[in-house]
Amino acid sequence: QAFMDNSPALAFMKDAESGEFIYINQPFQDFFAVTTADLFGKTDFDWLPRQVAENNTRNDQAVIQSHKPLKLIESVSDPAGNSHDWLVYKFLFQDLQGREIVWGVALNITDQKRLERQLYAEKELAQVTLHSIGDAVITTDAQGLVNYFNPVAERLTGWTQQEAEGRPLADVFVILNERTREPVDSPLEQVLEQGITVGLANNTVLISKEGTEYGIENSAAPIRNAEGEMIGVVLVLHDVTQARQLSQQLAWQATHDELTHLANRREFERRLSLLLDNSEETSVLCYIDLDRFKLINDTCGHASGDELLLQISDILAGQVRATDTVARLGGDEFAIILCQCSLELARRIANWICQSVREHRFIWEGQSFSVGASIGLVEIRPNKQDLATVLAAADAACYAAKEEGRNRVHIYRADDAMVSQQRDQQQWCLHIDKALEENRFCLYHQPIAAAGDYAGRYHHTELLLRMVDEQGQLVSPMAFIPAAERYDRMVQIDTWLVRSFFKILSESEADPQMLYNINLSGSSLSDKRFLSFLRKALSNGKIDPRNICFEITEMAAISNLSRVTDFMKRLKRLGCQFALDDFGSGMSSFGYLKQLPVDYIKIDGRFIQNLNNPINSAIIVSICNIGQAMAAKVIAERVEDGNTARELQQLGVDYVQGYGIAKPSPFICEHADVG
Repeated sequence: QAFMDNSPALAFMKDAESGEFIYINQPFQDFFAVTTADLFGKTDFDWLPRQVAENNTRNDQAVIQSHKPLKLIESVSDPAGNSHDWLVYKFLFQDLQGREIVWGVALNITDQKRLERQLYAEKELAQVTLHSIGDAVITTDAQGLVNYFNPVAERLTGWTQQEAEGRPLADVFVILNERTREPVDSPLEQVLEQGITVGLANNTVLISKEGTEYGIENSAAPIRNAEGEMIGVVLVLHDVTQARQLSQQLAWQATHDELTHLANRREFERRLSLLLDNSEETSVLCYIDLDRFKLINDTCGHASGDELLLQISDILAGQVRATDTVARLGGDEFAIILCQCSLELARRIANWICQSVREHRFIWEGQSFSVGASIGLVEIRPNKQDLATVLAAADAACYAAKEEGRNRVHIYRADDAMVSQQRDQQQWCLHIDKALEENRFCLYHQPIAAAGDYAGRYHHTELLLRMVDEQGQLVSPMAFIPAAERYDRMVQIDTWLVRSFFKILSESEADPQMLYNINLSGSSLSDKRFLSFLRKALSNGKIDPRNICFEITEMAAISNLSRVTDFMKRLKRLGCQFALDDFGSGMSSFGYLKQLPVDYIKIDGRFIQNLNNPINSAIIVSICNIGQAMAAKVIAERVEDGNTARELQQLGVDYVQGYGIAKPSPFICEHADVG
């Protein structure tokens, strides 16, 4: 009895037949706050919840029926209602009178069960986490044998948990260097040998069971027990395949032209800079500009232009070595860096390119077209030039090839007169930019008179542009306009002219019968923003569009016929008129003229200056007849005297303009004393 009352276990006896308590030790009484008087002669149903009592009774019956000791888990709450878990040992025996008794010994294992449930929950959470994580997680034992794969690891390696378990990790997958394709040092072996965390290099790939390649990153680390002993290794592999592909794609796009897949301007300049800084041998730069590309692009549409550029790119790439660089600089401009190449060999290669491009026939929607290539060559000598100088020289040489007749090769030389002219134009660009910034332009005008009344009052005049230099002197348009056309400054100049003239006209009492001719460049005719600017300026109510006549040259009109026609129709709907300038200079206008809604035709002055030539007279008569058929008036330029004016009237000319009628005079000028 003393032993039982001082035992850590709760002990009890029940009558096997009735289930009534016949003994409880002191720890039982103390825990449940009961006495022998409270329980003797009573069953579990008299003091426990029914469900608990039923469970205990079933366990008692199991012992009675089996006549074998049983180890059971029973849950019985304390008097305060707190649930407790009990490890109960029950067995059957007989007393001296032969009565069967169920004897039980119960140990309180509540804390142990709580810890087990907590560990189980944590294990479940860990399992869910490892299954849900986006990285591959693999664990091994201390010998490097696989004991766990999460689903991502199964996907990357191609092995299931069951297939991989117990295998050496080296049998499951291989990790290679992405660039060298050589196996990298096993992170598992490094961890097992050194007991440290090992990071994988960023340029590694995993080869799966099926041979699929995945870009991977991240690390391997030791697993240690409570005593600090290493019991295994965990590898976490991050799949960066898509990210690495995207990075490679972005890197490629940053250095290549999207359409042709050639090197782009940035990559071209980077390679050229490296060559200039590091090369010890002579190389050559080829600067290529296609001839007649714009005509095809504008006539057939941008899709045709793109296809033509692709075909030309293939031709260029096929003419050079793998060590050379072929680049598209933009639009229809290309460049080739011929590494370690003599100037003579580069000249032969450039001529082959010219011939290949010239002989290529571009077919689009049943039509056949041909283009040419103007090429400028610049010799690149080691450590003697900078990037800007070489590019400027190449551009100048290419422009010289165009000026010499196109579809040819021009080699840059420092004393070349053509190149010198090009450099002069580059300097003029700087002057133009500064004059625009400082508003140093002014307007002149030259009247246009009726052929039969050229001495009377004029109701028609052409606006002319002059630049004022920094010393206040006038600069002829012929000095700076070629540079402006070559280096894309004409839209800015035309914008200045229109804005300045419209401002003057809106602030003055203008003759409502006066018609003002304003010259527009081909660049402005093709610029959508300039058209928008014009329409807005003409729609504000301050300017009567019927007083405005825009002059466009024959070459500008036929080089971009569809766009120019659309430009003219949009402005004519507002009330503006149009004059076709320098008509006859291209001698191709007769086929295009009927498509242009012109109000005036201005005959090229070269035909006017030699009226004694019967061919010139015949051309003038034919132009007048065409103008009459189109209901368009004909204007003759460069009329130097009254006799010429009268003769032109007899030939059918409606209006005359030139020094014999009136010289250009200031319309307004705020920056110079121009009389």
